[in-house]
Amino acid sequence: MMMEKTGRPRDPEVDRRITDAAMDVFGSAGWAGFSIDAVARAAGVGKASIYLRWASKEELLTDSVGQCFAPIVEIDNGNVREDLLAMTSVLVDLFSGRHGLAARRMTVESHATEGIAERWQSVRRSQIRAARTIVQRGVRRGELRSDTPVTILLDTLCGAAINHAIATPPHLRDRVARERDKYTRDLVDFVLASLTSTPGT
Repeated sequence: MMMEKTGRPRDPEVDRRITDAAMDVFGSAGWAGFSIDAVARAAGVGKASIYLRWASKEELLTDSVGQCFAPIVEIDNGNVREDLLAMTSVLVDLFSGRHGLAARRMTVESHATEGIAERWQSVRRSQIRAARTIVQRGVRRGELRSDTPVTILLDTLCGAAINHAIATPPHLRDRVARERDKYTRDLVDFVLASLTSTPGT
């Protein structure tokens, strides 16, 4: 939680630089290499600027997670394909976007502190709820088979998004970002092809 201080109002641009830097440092160095000194250097600010806002590195990272990784709201565009496209785009952006490295590290290091784990789990729970709601609604509408395996569908979409981010070498990241929409369409259509037909066909 950010500390409340009296006096001159904080600069929102400095806040953003610090939270972005916190995500960058955590993404590159993990919790073991995360420190107020490292974040201050990355953000180009003095340590005092950080301590005016956060009391500890735990508070800084926990709050940065909450700001950079917002929980997903309900997605309902009228049909299951559009809903899954929107959901998958969120996942691809999460793991391949500006703070993708931090997101990928969060999947294995979020247990570092209780507050960080809670914030990250709220993001993951919102993803699962949104995806399950999309699939269940698709089944009710008759857009998906009644025996649609929800867990496998979620594992496929989430696993593909994470693997896509991990497998992309640095020199191809810009091209992958430009082709995000095509990748998302291809992935969703690939998954739907097995869920909209009758078993055995």
